[in-house]
Amino acid sequence: MDDFRGLQDRFLDYVSYDTMSDASMCGKRRPTTAGQETLLEHLRDQLEEMGLETYYGKEKVVMGTLKGSGGTPVAFMAHVDTADDVPGNGVKPMVWENYDGSDIHLDGVTIKADENPDLSLCIGDTVITSDGTTLLGADDKAGVTIIMEAVRYLAGHPEISHPDIEVFFTPDEETGDGMSQFPYDRIRSRICYTVDGGAEDELETECFNAATAEVTFKGVVAHFGAARGKLRNAVVAAAALIGMLPGSESPEATDKDYGYYCASSVSGTPAEAHAEFLIRDFTDEGFQHRIDALDAAVKAIETLYHVKAENRVRISYRNMAAANSRSPEAVEAVYKAADKLSHRIHERLIRGGTDGARLAEKGVACPNLYTGGYNFHSLTEWVSVRMMKRCASLIVGIAEELAK
Repeated sequence: MDDFRGLQDRFLDYVSYDTMSDASMCGKRRPTTAGQETLLEHLRDQLEEMGLETYYGKEKVVMGTLKGSGGTPVAFMAHVDTADDVPGNGVKPMVWENYDGSDIHLDGVTIKADENPDLSLCIGDTVITSDGTTLLGADDKAGVTIIMEAVRYLAGHPEISHPDIEVFFTPDEETGDGMSQFPYDRIRSRICYTVDGGAEDELETECFNAATAEVTFKGVVAHFGAARGKLRNAVVAAAALIGMLPGSESPEATDKDYGYYCASSVSGTPAEAHAEFLIRDFTDEGFQHRIDALDAAVKAIETLYHVKAENRVRISYRNMAAANSRSPEAVEAVYKAADKLSHRIHERLIRGGTDGARLAEKGVACPNLYTGGYNFHSLTEWVSVRMMKRCASLIVGIAEELAK
């Protein structure tokens, strides 16, 4: 197998596109930002140059198909948008060749070696960061790069047996809107690997169940100077609901397989106030309990503060564990391919979700592969070129396994 020598330049090309998504444009524009569409069209053109059949329709999802020699069709998926937690456009990547293991000093921030122990795995290798004023965009342009390099390799080596391979590149994963218009009727694969993970050799087969609760309080307004017995302050009611959330079950207090409640936004006036809450849990029972508990709290606040309350709950995605367990060959192929490459795969939970979780609801197994990217959604994001190449080789191996 070649060394995927074009991978680094490919990644640097992709991060040059401004693809930060915009949640305020969900439902108004797809993709939510123009730069995403520009990159999607670029990817479609590159897939066609490799000889793949492509589809790019109103869903604004790029689909490519590389014909194979038989076996179980398999798909690989990544998203092109980047998060808006910190500035995400105008990325100026910094390439650190022959990394020496020391702290990496950027513009205003430092990636400290002692806080990033996996940097020690990259001594002598190439590490890529931003200049420190934006995120890098390895989430998920590293995944896009890895898939493109693996497909390029397989297209150029027809002697390698593999099944039909479907490739999907989606917009707006970071807004939660990426799969709302996915071309579900076009996917033939019953196994789809998302390439959207982090640390080297990690395989993620389970994620949160996720919901968003939007609570609206309507109060009764009176002049504050004559408000006694009349004012029903919607802002106070919203604050009281937030105060009822158990502090031990918040994002900042939980890890591993513990779920949480999170007050993600609040706004309004005494007349009307709005609060948004994120609900996360790994088990179906725990998830439903959290939804019911928040609803009970809303009703209690409504009674105690004499306001009117409306609680609208939207399910974002479900735990993909069930779909993955029904198709054990999806995970087995990863371990078999890794064993032949002398890679040491280890499984972990995702304290979040992927686009694949939405496919899992349709019965498609969707394990998540690593990218070699770290510190996502931050100014200290970094990615290892060696780890990206390692995952590309793993994808080629998975395709070979599923051809048997």
